[in-house]
Amino acid sequence: MKPTHAEVIIVGAGLTGLLLARYLNQANVSLAIVEARERVGGRILTRQPAETTPLEMGATWLGRKHTELVRLLSELGIGTFEQRLGDTAIYEPISTSPPQLVTLPLNADPSFRIAGGTSALIQNLHKSLREGQLFAGQTVKTIRQEDGALKVLTEDRVFEAPVVVSTLPPYLFAQTISVKPALPATLMAAARGTHTWMGDSIKVSLAYARPFWRKVGTSGTVFSNSGPISEMYDHSNIEETRFALMGFFNGSYYSVSREERLELVLKQLQNYYGEEAGDFLAYEEAVWRNEPHTYSAYDSPIVPHQNNGHPAYQQACLDGQLFIAGSETAAAFPGYMEGAVRSAAFVFGEIKKRFQ
Repeated sequence: MKPTHAEVIIVGAGLTGLLLARYLNQANVSLAIVEARERVGGRILTRQPAETTPLEMGATWLGRKHTELVRLLSELGIGTFEQRLGDTAIYEPISTSPPQLVTLPLNADPSFRIAGGTSALIQNLHKSLREGQLFAGQTVKTIRQEDGALKVLTEDRVFEAPVVVSTLPPYLFAQTISVKPALPATLMAAARGTHTWMGDSIKVSLAYARPFWRKVGTSGTVFSNSGPISEMYDHSNIEETRFALMGFFNGSYYSVSREERLELVLKQLQNYYGEEAGDFLAYEEAVWRNEPHTYSAYDSPIVPHQNNGHPAYQQACLDGQLFIAGSETAAAFPGYMEGAVRSAAFVFGEIKKRFQ
């Protein structure tokens, strides 16, 4: 099988992979992106059923401390807007007590959303790719060092380059890709103990014609200890013309059907808002545990944030030819979109040194 040659092979077309590709194209370094899904974006996933606001099923928020992401959005001309929380929240401490309306403290560090949906960032970066650089629907099985180069093998293609960058969640990389020769034990131990952000999350969203949760005496912000929705927020668009609620479903419900989850969501929301909550325009959900190109079941318990930003990820391996990149590997803000942006910049800096 004749290999596809490039100076850099990027595994994964999420935020880190696409931004790294942008940097490499600006530096005239040839590249190929190998992506298992038929879409780009990775854990950034925005859905927009007809006549509704963009509904975020993946990465959603950024903050003022996320300076590199803020700078990138500004450079690309993409706006942001503050997440609406309101002055109150519905709080449900235990299932045997009725929900309470509580006053929220002043939020000195607000979160922001991306105008037009988080996928606006992905679409912009995707458009910057050159023709023939993206190979979608290609799941990497093996990375092999041969004759001074690295070969990346999928089921039906071979790619070859002096440098390969994996942007997969480190745990998924360790569990699903065979590397020859074997990678350092320290690195593999770190990867097999690295928490995958969003991996055990279930996000749900319902679009509505009216924001009934903004009435006096109620709120679109929900915190519940009895669930199944543990958190929920107003998810309306920046123009305040289309309205939605979006939240996190208890991760233990990953094995029940979509219809059962919807029924549980509506029961909880109708308990807060009455029958009006059942009159929705669209329902969307994402069960990330069921996404094989994001999540692989842990061999042993891994706590949130575990090994994120581990020092082992800051060094290339296989004689400096293989980088383990992506949001979880970033030295600052690992797991966030900010971490993905910083990871791309870090790896690009290291690759530049190699090609200078």
